[in-house]
Amino acid sequence: QVRLVESGGDLVQPGGSLRLSCAASGFTFSGNAMSWYRQAPGKQREFIAAINSGGDSTAYADSVKGRFTIFRDNAKKTMYLQMNSLKPEDTAVYYCNGFDSWGQGTQVTVSS
Repeated sequence: QVRLVESGGDLVQPGGSLRLSCAASGFTFSGNAMSWYRQAPGKQREFIAAINSGGDSTAYADSVKGRFTIFRDNAKKTMYLQMNSLKPEDTAVYYCNGFDSWGQGTQVTVSS
């Protein structure tokens, strides 16, 4: 059974940082590209970042480029999203995606 579990969401002040994690099970994690998406209230789910299976190639949405970093630890079957210089417009539920599956999401709220 494929399972993706996100964690690390929290309430943070503008300019702050958070690290999200996505723990994977039920498939060959090291053989699959993975990605992060987010969905803000009233908006469509949008692509944030992607990483290839080996972790040496990444892609980012323009809105987060230079502030967010995606990386993975294949030994731990976990993907991460380091988010720095957070802005109120980063407020959303963040989802990980891989092997045609979605996690349940983790809430990130950026507010003073």
